[in-house]
Amino acid sequence: MITGNKTNTVYTSELLHTDDRFANASQTLTSLLEKHGVAHKQIQATKDIWCRDYMPIQTSKEELVQFRYEPSYLKDDLHLQSDPRMICEENNLSPRFSEINFDGGNVVNWADKAIVTDRVFEENPTYTSRTKLTSDIEELLGAEVIVIPQIKSDMTGHADGLVRFVDRSTILGNDRNQEYKYWSSGIAKVLKEYGLDYIDIPFFEHKDKDHKENAIGCYVNFLEVGNLMIIPVFEVKGNRDDYVIDLFKQIYPDRVIETINYNEVGLHGGLLNCSTWTIRE
Repeated sequence: MITGNKTNTVYTSELLHTDDRFANASQTLTSLLEKHGVAHKQIQATKDIWCRDYMPIQTSKEELVQFRYEPSYLKDDLHLQSDPRMICEENNLSPRFSEINFDGGNVVNWADKAIVTDRVFEENPTYTSRTKLTSDIEELLGAEVIVIPQIKSDMTGHADGLVRFVDRSTILGNDRNQEYKYWSSGIAKVLKEYGLDYIDIPFFEHKDKDHKENAIGCYVNFLEVGNLMIIPVFEVKGNRDDYVIDLFKQIYPDRVIETINYNEVGLHGGLLNCSTWTIRE
């Protein structure tokens, strides 16, 4: 699979740039990408800004895999459910299609490993064997699939708000001491089974009565493209911005690290990884 540090192009939904709610976030993100000479393009024919979920997964420079996109959390909001086949056609993409129902936001990967949450089993009830579903995904991705617990209170159940790979044997993720006990114990079993090290990243919850499902406070939902990493900072009460940015600089001493206040987007339930699609062109 193509790792984030091997990608060179950032795609975003056209809607991110035409919706006035996201005007500042869109302009700031675009400016940061241009500052560092990162190619950026817009995706046509989308129904929401969360392009990571409905776009294909790049398994090699020459191959994209497109999974079915019918998430259960959109069953009552079908007007927001983008059509991957239409998007691929409109944007001149020719992926390999699969009938497995699987969001791109539920995949974080290294070259030969992919971490997904167990939400994938709930989204594919026609599979009576979890082992079979896992092996079918492994065949499509060309990588070992590592299943971790989802956060049950998270509407999407995605992995990209929980963990990210640092290298082949190290992941970073939400501070285990702050997480639910069932998740901390579950991830401990996974780390032991697969011989992975774990770096704890603090997070915090931001209460907003008008945006109860907001993602503000989740630092691990960052953008990685080539040598550039753009980390969200939140600048609200209870933030851990300064500490976390110093921590990222220690974890990634050879990377260029930028920050962005992406709260306009974060209020609506996702952050940088959710609203970008990164590939190697």
